Amino acid sequence: MKTLNRLFDRRVAVAAALALAMVGAGAQDTKIGAVNVERILRDSNTAKAVSTKLEQDFSKRERDLRSSADQLRQAAERFDREAPTLPEAQRNTRQRQLVEQERDLQRRQRDFQEELNLRRNEALQQVIEKLNRVIRTIAEAEKYDLIVNEAYYVNPRVDITDRVMSQLDSSK
Repeated sequence: MKTLNRLFDRRVAVAAALALAMVGAGAQDTKIGAVNVERILRDSNTAKAVSTKLEQDFSKRERDLRSSADQLRQAAERFDREAPTLPEAQRNTRQRQLVEQERDLQRRQRDFQEELNLRRNEALQQVIEKLNRVIRTIAEAEKYDLIVNEAYYVNPRVDITDRVMSQLDSSK
């Protein structure tokens, strides 16, 4: 958390230094824009399409894992009910089987989560790269001197988030 605060403090300091430098260099000629990247990654059609695709790709495996977990839970409950009446050898065998099934399920769940996270990060990285190209295109076309991502307050006159989101969604 301290590292995050220091990073944030550095960003604020750099932004303040840039603002002061611009004031001294003739701020009336400086064009500044602000983009809410978090909102774009949450609300843009491009990001939503990526999220929907991931859900479609992974939903069957997730359902299978849930079904396996339910079956294991039912088997464990059945074992708990029947264990007192089972011969010791059979009880030990079924208990070992349940432990093995639980380990297998946990491994499959871990593998699933790792693959989902990997694919989500790859997809997010592609959207971010596309977003950066769109922002750069707008900055060059409209001659922005500075476009910032994070700020405590953004005047709607310098907020270009909707324009960036629209161009991102319309680009291929």
